Amino acid sequence: MVHQAQGQMVQEVAAGSLPAPPSRYVLREEDRPTAGAAAAPELLAFPTVDVQRLADPGDVEETAKLRSALESWGLFAVTSHGMPESLLDGIRSAGLDFFHLPSSEKLKHANRTGAGEFQPEGYGIDRVDTDEQVLDWCDRLYLTVQPEEARRPQFWPTTPPSLPKLLHDYTLGSERVAKLVLAAMARALGFADDFFLDLVGDNGGTDARFTYYPPCPRPDLVYGLKPHTDNSVVTVLLLDPGVGGLQVLKDGRWVDVPVLGRGELLVVVGEEMEIMSNAVFRAPTHRVVTGERERMTLVLFYQPEPEKVLVPAEELVGEGRPALYKKLGAKAFADGFWDAFALGERTIDFLKVKVEQQEQQAA
Repeated sequence: MVHQAQGQMVQEVAAGSLPAPPSRYVLREEDRPTAGAAAAPELLAFPTVDVQRLADPGDVEETAKLRSALESWGLFAVTSHGMPESLLDGIRSAGLDFFHLPSSEKLKHANRTGAGEFQPEGYGIDRVDTDEQVLDWCDRLYLTVQPEEARRPQFWPTTPPSLPKLLHDYTLGSERVAKLVLAAMARALGFADDFFLDLVGDNGGTDARFTYYPPCPRPDLVYGLKPHTDNSVVTVLLLDPGVGGLQVLKDGRWVDVPVLGRGELLVVVGEEMEIMSNAVFRAPTHRVVTGERERMTLVLFYQPEPEKVLVPAEELVGEGRPALYKKLGAKAFADGFWDAFALGERTIDFLKVKVEQQEQQAA
């Protein structure tokens, strides 16, 4: 049962100049970000891949860099993606302008109905299932951007007026990056460029999430966004160019993702790719910590066509590598994500998609 109370937007709570976050946001001591200090990013070489070089099937060196990044980190920065910095700066600015609007204006696009029912699309906070659920220190605007006919205008802000066109243009550019990466991921495994693209389909869905993290008086007590893996094949992120906060769980330790250059994007492997690749590529667990400065990001989640079936590709299943995941419809997986996310679980685990060891031995 979804908890019906609307609750305050985090931005409103932060504006109250409280000495510490209210108890609804405070984590148990063992869960707090300071419980496992993150490694300094300069101590670890963060992977960066040139998308223009990836587009060249003959550039085996860049494809090898991609595979190394995928297998060691599950995410990587991309350069030379073809989108001008003016577009990236414009969509960042428009997103911030939206969150700086009065609450009455933003709530015209609320993700709850008058009865308090939650739906993913729209402006608000993430789903709250119980009064005991610890809340994340963020507000968000969540929109379906592809296919275009699935867009719901009531959730698309018209203030600032530049936002719809900028988001449309950014969606097309980001989609090109995702498809080039998927083609290169297939090549990295020795398959044709369309191997993963065919598994995803031509009309997969894409959701956009603008996330706003207000300044926090006690960043050590809260999550900006709880640890999670992504409901996607791949995810493309436009990070804040001046404020860090994203961390990834690497080798059992939380590691800072460095602040990227203004023209760089971040690509993350999602759980659907983990299933399709039979765990050759794994979805990394990541989280966001807060700070004393506001931060905003834009994330696009690329998903398979809802009619597709998620199952390990038969070419990646063999005697030495049994199928590690059960068959599940893409729509059922996507629907289960919100239940899993509210509980802080991976969708793969929540829906029991993973094949248990005894099942593998009996097969």
